Amino acid sequence: MQFSFYHTNYNVRDLDRSIAFYQEALGLTEQRRINAEDGSFIIVYLGDGVSPFQLELTWLRDWDRAYNLGDNEFHLAFHVDDYEAAHAKHQEMGCICFENPAMGIYFINDPDGYWLEVVPQNK
Repeated sequence: MQFSFYHTNYNVRDLDRSIAFYQEALGLTEQRRINAEDGSFIIVYLGDGVSPFQLELTWLRDWDRAYNLGDNEFHLAFHVDDYEAAHAKHQEMGCICFENPAMGIYFINDPDGYWLEVVPQNK
């Protein structure tokens, strides 16, 4: 039996804002979408165009409060081929939430507060 990564899910409050953030910050684009017949939810799968792994964004119509992200001890990590350019872009966007220069990594947060790690390609 062989398992492989498929996707991970983040629930979001403002789907359009989240899609725009992931496009601008990480270059992820919509791959497919599922709309509930009754309008109760929308699921959007984002991909990087390189790997088969996808980020699933789920919007729930009746959710009326911010999601409890605990202590943000979980996160997604992204390799980037131009670390300095990525850091400059994210600094300009104002979304860097934590830096660890000793390890050569930093984290950004999305509109809902999810943390995303940015790692140089060679790490």
